[in-house]
Amino acid sequence: MDTDDLSIPTYKGIILEAEKFNHELTLQFGVLASSCKDDDDYLNQAEALIKDWLQMNDFEDIIDGIFFGQKVNENAFRKTLNITLSNIAEIRKTPMKQREFEDWE
Repeated sequence: MDTDDLSIPTYKGIILEAEKFNHELTLQFGVLASSCKDDDDYLNQAEALIKDWLQMNDFEDIIDGIFFGQKVNENAFRKTLNITLSNIAEIRKTPMKQREFEDWE
């Protein structure tokens, strides 16, 4: 799927939240969509990815892998990830069939 296929709350809660922090983080979440079958799958994979990043002990590995060596504030990055996890929990309160999607037709 593509990011255009995400529900509006999922797009805002993950993609736009990442963009507030850093465009490179947005790209990571955008690429993730290509391996997902639907909105719920995307939420599950995004949550797993975020939890992996939060558990990594070597922040330099994250910087190299996500931000291509750009200088980023670790605390701000972790805060963004935790906000995104909170957004995911909120999005899940609405069943997928009741989430709003863009009408691209």
